[in-house]
Amino acid sequence: MGHLLDSHCNDPWVIFRSWYDNTKGLASISSKDKLLFPFRYLMKKVYPPFLLHGGDAMSLATCSPDGNPSSRVVLFKEIWDGGIVFYTNYNSRKSQDLLACPQAALCFHWALPERQVRLEGRVEKVPPEMSDHYWASRPRGSQIGGWASDQSQPIADRSELITRVEKFENQFRGVEVPRPPHWGGFVLRPAVIEFW
Repeated sequence: MGHLLDSHCNDPWVIFRSWYDNTKGLASISSKDKLLFPFRYLMKKVYPPFLLHGGDAMSLATCSPDGNPSSRVVLFKEIWDGGIVFYTNYNSRKSQDLLACPQAALCFHWALPERQVRLEGRVEKVPPEMSDHYWASRPRGSQIGGWASDQSQPIADRSELITRVEKFENQFRGVEVPRPPHWGGFVLRPAVIEFW
């Protein structure tokens, strides 16, 4: 059973940030928790939640134009303009679903704090300059991967992917790797937020 909130805060973003910080080990563990939940406390010390599944990991559920649901894990990047931001390949199935049916659901599951947050709402692309800014912060290897990976498309074998990586490493040798036109961010602005 999860813990009840200690405060009566009505701002969902304040509650979300508090819970999120707790999963990242930024919130202190109270002495009461240490006494009442020694196993949980020990597990937090040995296996911090971010090593188990990542506090940034969230399930994204979308629906195709013909009504087929699909779910996958994406990474939370920030709260912006009243919504949750994540980045992806715009050619992927999730992006195609979102462009055709811009309603989605997100679910953060934080096992050791025994908490989850569900959000449902409308999704839209973030401005290109925002995607550019985040792209520039990514490691070079991830940037090359963004060019090389044709998300959701089958490949013959691993060597095909390695060949594509080498192609883009050579193409961008000695220069900054620009953001591909098929890569960027989405923001989900929730109509519903459920804390559990």
